[in-house]
Amino acid sequence: MTTVRLPLFPLNSVLFPGLVLPLNVFEERYRAMMRELLKTPEDEPRRFAVVAIRDGHEVAPSAPGMPDPTALPERGPAAGFGPGPMKAFHKVGCVADAATVRERADGTFEVLATGTTRVRLLSVDASGPFLTAELEPVPEEPGDEAGALAEGVLRAFRQYQKRLAGARERSLATGAELPDEPGVVSYLVAAAMVLDTPTKQRLLQAPDTASRLRDELKLLRAETAIIRSLPSLPAPDLTRGPTNLN
Repeated sequence: MTTVRLPLFPLNSVLFPGLVLPLNVFEERYRAMMRELLKTPEDEPRRFAVVAIRDGHEVAPSAPGMPDPTALPERGPAAGFGPGPMKAFHKVGCVADAATVRERADGTFEVLATGTTRVRLLSVDASGPFLTAELEPVPEEPGDEAGALAEGVLRAFRQYQKRLAGARERSLATGAELPDEPGVVSYLVAAAMVLDTPTKQRLLQAPDTASRLRDELKLLRAETAIIRSLPSLPAPDLTRGPTNLN
C-alpha cells in the first residue's frame, strides 16, 4: 500500500473525516509547520495529519515546574511526548486539509481545517523543526447492514440530543438536516457525542462503518439512559467544537 509523509499535529482530541477543525497555533513547532504549509501552492491541498495523544501533553511546558522549580522546560518538536513519540500517540489518525491558514501580526496562526481520510501511523520523525510521520491510508469499508444501522443510529441520536438538551435545561435546535449516508452518519455521531478520547478513538479506528454504527447504537442507548436519570449534565454544545489551543 502506498504511504505518504506529512506534518504531524498531535491533539488531545480525535478528528473524524468530514469534521471541521479550528486551531489557534502559537507554539513555535506548530508555527513552523504552518509556515511550511503556506509554501504549498494555493491550488494544491495543504495537508497535515492529526493524531490523538495517548500519553503526553498537547502544549509543552513553558516554565519551570515541579518537583524541580529550576528545571528548564523541554523544547523541540517532540516536547511533551517523551523519548519515543511514536508510543505517545494513537496509531490511527486523520488527514486534515487546511482551507484557511492565516498568520496574525504576532506570528501566531488561525487555522481552519477539515478531516478527510483515516491514516495509520507507521513512524514518527523528530529531526526537523516539527514532527512528521510516515502514514498509510486506512480504507473505509461499509460492512454488513450499514444502511439499516445508520437509520437506527439517527433515531437514537435524536433521542440523545433531546435528553441532553433537557438535562442542560436548554431548547434543542430543530430543522437541521442530518445526513443519511452511513459513513457520514457514523463520523458525525462519533464527533457529536459527549465521550472521552479513548472511546472516540475506538470509533475512529473501527474496522468498518457497520461496526462503528453498532458501537454507537450501544453507546447512544446507554448514554441516553444515564442522562434520563440525572437532574443536570454539563456538556459541550453538540453543534460546536472547541478551539484547540494549538
